[in-house]
Amino acid sequence: MVIASSLPMGGLYLVEGRVGGGHGGGRIDRLQWMHRRDGRRALAGVLSRTTSTVGGFQALLNGFSVDVEEAFHASAFEEETPPESWNAQASRVERNVALVLELLDRAGVKGTFFILGWVADRHPAIVRTIHGEGHEIACHGFAHRRIYTQSPETFERDVARAKGVLEDIIGERIIGYRAPSFSITPLSVWALDILATLGFEYDSSIFPVRHDRYGFPGAPRFPYRLSTSGGASVIEVPPSSLQVAGRNIPVAGGGYLRLYPYVLTRFSIERLNHGEGEPAFIYVHPWELDRDQPRLSPRVLKWWRHSVGIGRIPDRLERLFRRFAFGRFRDVIASRDDWTSHRIDERGSFERD
Repeated sequence: MVIASSLPMGGLYLVEGRVGGGHGGGRIDRLQWMHRRDGRRALAGVLSRTTSTVGGFQALLNGFSVDVEEAFHASAFEEETPPESWNAQASRVERNVALVLELLDRAGVKGTFFILGWVADRHPAIVRTIHGEGHEIACHGFAHRRIYTQSPETFERDVARAKGVLEDIIGERIIGYRAPSFSITPLSVWALDILATLGFEYDSSIFPVRHDRYGFPGAPRFPYRLSTSGGASVIEVPPSSLQVAGRNIPVAGGGYLRLYPYVLTRFSIERLNHGEGEPAFIYVHPWELDRDQPRLSPRVLKWWRHSVGIGRIPDRLERLFRRFAFGRFRDVIASRDDWTSHRIDERGSFERD
């Protein structure tokens, strides 16, 4: 039975009293966004989706994504495993993607897979398998180079190559992009115009936090339509963060999912869904499910940042999938038509339209 429930902020959700999926049956029917005069949003219904058990929580569809790459592609290991060494490295991506797909299948969850072109070019069967199981295929570039280390011309060639490889494999247009290491920052806003020119409809590269390799602290925290001074327009889907004491704290997955206690991740998604009326967008890498991966760096801190909590990922994802509804980014995007609009100039300053 669908019931209406008041929120502390005065908004309104339509929620499912008892919703089940892989373990208990049931269906969340028709999710959609409604705009309120006070700028808050409420959930009503447009997308049909089977979920894992979400007993008592609102049927707000969150976005789940996977950045498909090898562990040696991580930006942290650029010194230890430069691109010229990649062909000599042992590949573990097929095994690790299979673990992710098995976990998602058990939970009845579909997600978005941002696939590195280098991986797709060498392992096209992985792309076909992911696509064949109903997940969204999106682009992660080709050579896993941070955008702000490239020229615009090099970046455009890299992304166009990756997009072409993926589209040739699945026979469909690719509409979503995520930069390696979330590297659209104030130093690389020019990349947005290139993405729009290449036909991407949404981007998930602007992380509104502070980090030593990425971050755009002044950017909006929730999805929005972004226009550039060059005339481009894309939907921006930021990885999730919470605002604490005036500062955005990343809670989107990856290392944060491994490092934070599970209760903190659960609280963060509940806060986003309940308190702010917004979906969470989380991500993992296939290598984060690989407990037996070889050590790629002798540096203690660097390896700790990469490997801490790897054994916890499968259990934490299963618990999140039972408690919350997750789906493909394109479905979350399609479920709303009330985007806030922002403009960004060449210096990286945001202004709300």
